[in-house]
Amino acid sequence: YCVEFRTESLSHHCALENRPYARWMQYLREGHTVCVACQPPAMNTDTQRCSGDGHNADGGKILHWEAVGNSQCQGTWKKIRQLEHCSCPLVHSFIFT
Repeated sequence: YCVEFRTESLSHHCALENRPYARWMQYLREGHTVCVACQPPAMNTDTQRCSGDGHNADGGKILHWEAVGNSQCQGTWKKIRQLEHCSCPLVHSFIFT
């Protein structure tokens, strides 16, 4: 499944990232919608959910995230909705780990 989030805040460290495999962090912006896919092996086999997916977090709850590969690139987001398939542009599409 896929979860859409609206990015509320992010650290300035995301924009400073310039390693070739991590340049995607430069595209993160406050107010943008991002999609995060929940797939194995991140999916818990018992619950069929990914940790941090915002389950039961509707109603404007602010959730925290951190980028893999750069722990200084972090921020907050709010869950918009859960979908069967992601539909965000590639630069705004991520996976749970």
